[in-house]
This record gives sequence, C-alpha cells and structure tokens, in this order.
Amino acid sequence: MVSVNDDCRDLHFRKAEFDPEDCPPDCPKPCEKVCPADAISLQSVIIEAKHARSDPSCAKLEGGVITERCYGCGRCLSVCPYDRIRAMPYVRDPTMTAELLKRSDVDAIEIHTTGKETDMFNTLWSSLGESINNVKLIAISLPNVGDSTVNFMNAIYRTMQSNLQGYNLWQLDGRPMSGDIGRGATRETVSFAVHLSSISNRPPGFYQLAGGTNPHTVDCLKKAGLFQSTTFPGAATSGMINCQHAFIGGIAYGGYARKIVGRVLRKIPAQFGHARIEDHSDYLLEALHEALSLVGPVKGYPTLPSL
Repeated sequence: MVSVNDDCRDLHFRKAEFDPEDCPPDCPKPCEKVCPADAISLQSVIIEAKHARSDPSCAKLEGGVITERCYGCGRCLSVCPYDRIRAMPYVRDPTMTAELLKRSDVDAIEIHTTGKETDMFNTLWSSLGESINNVKLIAISLPNVGDSTVNFMNAIYRTMQSNLQGYNLWQLDGRPMSGDIGRGATRETVSFAVHLSSISNRPPGFYQLAGGTNPHTVDCLKKAGLFQSTTFPGAATSGMINCQHAFIGGIAYGGYARKIVGRVLRKIPAQFGHARIEDHSDYLLEALHEALSLVGPVKGYPTLPSL
C-alpha cells in the first residue's frame, strides 16, 4: 500500500524540524522525552576544554529529528520551552504515486483527505489517472467534520465510482495519532462510528476505525453494537456481537501498536547494538505476541498463552 494526501494541512504528512544549534545547551530536552517514536536524539558535545555539564556555555547540542522515524504526531511542538520546533508539511507527488501504482508489488492506495474540499480530492484523483485501475483496494482516511461528513463522502465516492476495480474502504480517523495517550482517546473515533451508523445514505464500502484506537476500542464498539466479528476454528465466541448495524469491520492501530512493539524493539540495541529483530527469535516472538494480543480480539483469534 502507498499513502498519499490531497492537502498539505493533513497531520499525517508533516515532519518535525529544528536546528539543534538554536537550542540552549542546558535545555532539559522535553521533546526527546515526549516523542513516542524515539525520533528525536540530542547529545551535548564539548566545544572547549571545560566539561559541558559543569559549564553549559562550553557545550552545544547536536542531533535533532530523525526524519525517517518522525510520523508527525506533533507532541514535541507544544513542549518545547523555547518554541524552536516547526512542523513541516508536505504533499506526496501524485505523478510519482501513479508510477508506483503501475508496479506489480503495489496493489492498494490510502488517500488521506481533510474531509472539507472535494476540489482538492478531485484534483488528486484526476492526477492519478488510469494507474488507479491497477489497485485492489482504495482506502479513504478522513476525520469527522460534523454534519457535512456524509455529503463529502458521497461526493468523492461518485468521483471514484467509475474507476473502482476492487474494494473500497472508509477509514474513520476520530482522533489522529493519539491511541497511545490513554483509554479515553478511543471515545472520539467510536463516537464517529456511532454517528455514521445512524445515517442511512452513507456510501457503500467497508468501514474501519483509526485515530485514537487502542485495546479499549473493541469493547467500546461492542457496547455500541457496532462491532463485526469473524470467528475462526478454536476461537472463543463469548462476548462477540453480530448485528445488522455492526458495520465496523476493522480497526487500524497506529500509535498504540508502535508503543507496544517499540517496547520490544528498544531492548535489542542495548544488548546487541544495531541488529535486525529477525535475527533474534526470542525478541521476534515477543513482538509478535504483543501484536497478536492487540489484533486477536478483532480477528477472533484464540487467546494466546503467556510467554
């Protein structure tokens, strides 16, 4: 799958940026502590003979944002005591995206849209041209913009309809990039689902939740009667709810998945230095166990034994 956006204001398509030389050498570095992706690394280096810790004026900070790790959550922006961090938005080049979609190893596209301006979506869709005919799945990720949400969805569905060769999926982004914050983060995305479930003229397609999703999302959906379940042989069925209104068929875990798998990944450098998790079966099994404990209730897998 390849992800694109129709608006540079989309939170998923931005990177944090700052010059570490603009930071005071004795800065407590709250940005480094708050980053959930370990995408900020700052080191104090000596610029004169004196030790930096005893005389901050003789030191400077080096490092900064590790761009390939930053996914644009924005938490560093508000904690910087000197307001030195900027969010740099970008738009994925549609021409380059169209070329990617012609490859045999790319069969799905995710389009992030702000849910406000159909013209911007239509421009992006037109730019992709016939390459869109090569994909098996088109996922549209959008936030809840209130009463106009369904009208927007129906409008862009009409734009896409003639080119839909496979499945289409609506990803309801209730509270972007916040699932790892706490239990309550899932309320907005479940409320988004509840709102859409009450509207009969919503567009066809599969629906899944994103943004604020965490281990409490499934239980909240069950209580609202909105969770579709698939039971595999040997899987427990107690507590599963199936009803004609349960149109949520999937959950996308982003920030929370990074959090639980990241706990395992961070153990490896301390013991082995730079290494691939695939080369260390114990850690790989632990990471898979963490991941399956999260997606298992969605997929209807049997409860995993403790490691």
